[in-house]
Amino acid sequence: MADYDQYLREHRNQHLETLFTFLRFPSISTLPEHADDVRRCAEFLADQLRQLGFEHVSLMETPGHPVVYADWLHAPGKPTVLVYGHYDVQPVDPLELWDTPPFEPTVRGNQLYARGSSDDKGQVFMHLKAFEALWKTTGSLPVNVKFCLEGEEEIGSRHLPALLEQHKDKFAADIVVISDTTMLGPNQPSVCYGLRGLTSLQIDVKGANTDLHSGLYGGGVQNAVHALVQLLASLHDPDGRVLVEGFYDEVVPLTADEREAFRALSFDEDRLAKELGVPELFGEAGFSYLERTWARPTLEINGVYGGFQGAGTKTVIPNEAHAKITCRLVPNQDPVRIQSLIEQHVLANCPPGVTVAVQRFDAGRPYVTPFHHPAIQWAAKAYEQAYGVPAAFTRMGGSIGVVETFDRVLKAPVVLMGFGLSDENFHAPNEHFSLDNFDKGLRVLCNYWLGLDAALQQG
Repeated sequence: MADYDQYLREHRNQHLETLFTFLRFPSISTLPEHADDVRRCAEFLADQLRQLGFEHVSLMETPGHPVVYADWLHAPGKPTVLVYGHYDVQPVDPLELWDTPPFEPTVRGNQLYARGSSDDKGQVFMHLKAFEALWKTTGSLPVNVKFCLEGEEEIGSRHLPALLEQHKDKFAADIVVISDTTMLGPNQPSVCYGLRGLTSLQIDVKGANTDLHSGLYGGGVQNAVHALVQLLASLHDPDGRVLVEGFYDEVVPLTADEREAFRALSFDEDRLAKELGVPELFGEAGFSYLERTWARPTLEINGVYGGFQGAGTKTVIPNEAHAKITCRLVPNQDPVRIQSLIEQHVLANCPPGVTVAVQRFDAGRPYVTPFHHPAIQWAAKAYEQAYGVPAAFTRMGGSIGVVETFDRVLKAPVVLMGFGLSDENFHAPNEHFSLDNFDKGLRVLCNYWLGLDAALQQG
């Protein structure tokens, strides 16, 4: 048994108590009233890093929330790793659907419930404790380490790309390691080698200069909600394919090897449909569920609103209606170009009697890295050592916009070593994190750091 394993077992309760403190900060980056909470959370992280022995610990200011930086660079001749994560969290609404308060960590069974427990505080915290275990049992670290922990990931990492560009020498590393993704399933570890990109928009439809009486004007004036529904219906065909002209032009097709690798995972689509409570799964024709969610682009309507929303009825013709849209993108799609294509489609298909406008919001590029890179191959072996089963190589349907920025600015491969599970309700009520994956994940990280230099040398 490795010394770090015994150390982690002996200090588990202490580590969890510290994690509970971390989770109690309501570090909701999107809500201005929580700006002080976000900063206090950053200061807590910085203090934890100082206590561990990291140097040059600082809060790097941005026009928004600060980035926590720290390093330890006393392993001459060894690789330098940049560990990225985020300490901000999503809002907790609707609060009434939480079984326990979102910022009061609660253990039920072997699950830790709290906002941020899985995404991403629990996974960030594991890196701190893995380095602590190695430090306490060996007196040193086997690699040079830098930390980049941001407070704006949940709002699109608005200011981090500019900070990385400005301080690229400070953040320079041989590899970037991120734990903010999911495994394939319980005791089914996986190394993620690809993420979809993201772009978002809002469609605003405007009709008359006020809501109108449906008896006096009905049938003679365009209804903004009707117009919006017609417009939204033009975005897809009945089989789920996006009808925006040019939407698929730059999509890189899956290779035959990748499609075979996805099939080999034997994903049970019927079981998923049953778990989700739907009669069947649905998506772009000609592709499996994994292909659709990992490697095909989407255009999703996230919200529609307009007109009377109260109880009962109100006989009005709404004068405005709105829809929020996000797209998940795949290589080589440019999020800004996709925004332009959707805007062109919306303007070209505007129904008569209304005007339409499009607002553009966050955009992040997709990322795929060759999974034969030695740093990624060694990640799979580190998982296998801790879990006792081989790790799969997967893509993920979600987005971490800054991953592509790390690749482009730092010219370093990004290794996505996640420990979450897809059913852990991140971004939803009752978010939770498996303590089994917390325990095993700590061993994975210790294994990874101890063997990384040799793996890179052999590779």
